[in-house]
Amino acid sequence: MTRMHSPPHPGRVLKEYLGDSTVTATAARLGVTRMTLSRIVSGASGISVDMACRLGDAFGTSPELWAGMQLQYDLYQAGTRRSRKPYRKLSQEAGCEQHKTKTKHQSTFP
Repeated sequence: MTRMHSPPHPGRVLKEYLGDSTVTATAARLGVTRMTLSRIVSGASGISVDMACRLGDAFGTSPELWAGMQLQYDLYQAGTRRSRKPYRKLSQEAGCEQHKTKTKHQSTFP
């Protein structure tokens, strides 16, 4: 998946979907408070999985559309805030050993 350059907050896209409908009316239709929807539209809050499902049902879109926009936005924001110091890469062998150890312990449970 390619990264979008500075993706918009999904609330900005949601604002376009609202059209002439008010935040209050749409919030009531979605079964959430006006404040909850207002915080998303203003970009102060993100779209949860539950909200993505509600929006998908209300607008005839998929929940993945809304969750995907939120994911892209979050990943971009995290990438711009993260220090430029590279993380030490883990070797595949170390990861495999950790997995084998976990598997041994997990196999003792029914």
